[in-house]
Amino acid sequence: MTPLTPVLSRFWDDPEPWTLDTYRRHGGYQALERALAMGPDGVITTVKDSGLRGRGGAGFPTGTKWSFIPQGDEGPAAKPHYLVINADESEPGTCKDIPLMMTTPHFLVEGAIIAAYAIRA
Repeated sequence: MTPLTPVLSRFWDDPEPWTLDTYRRHGGYQALERALAMGPDGVITTVKDSGLRGRGGAGFPTGTKWSFIPQGDEGPAAKPHYLVINADESEPGTCKDIPLMMTTPHFLVEGAIIAAYAIRA
C-alpha cells in the first residue's frame, strides 16, 4: 500500500494554521504566482496533467471540467463566467469541507483565485 502524503492538512498541528502568516510560511500563494505567470490555458493544462480530482463523490477530473467552459468569447456578446464554491456538507456521513475551511482557509482562497483565473471568471 502506498503511504498517503498529506497536502491540505500538512500543517494543521501548527498553533494557528488558519493565519495568513502560517500559510505563507508553508509556501502559501506561490502556486497563485506560478499560475498568473503561465496564463489561463496553461493553468488548465497543468491541472489536467496533474490528475487533480474534485472533492465531491464523483471525483471528476478538475482540469477536464474547467476545459468544458467555452473560452475566447469577447466583446458585447461574451457571456460571463462564474466560479461557484460548494461547501455544502449534505452528503450523508461526510465532514470534509468545514475542517478545511476552518483550519486552513487560505488553501480555499488561493484555489478559488486560481480557478477563477483559469476559467476567466
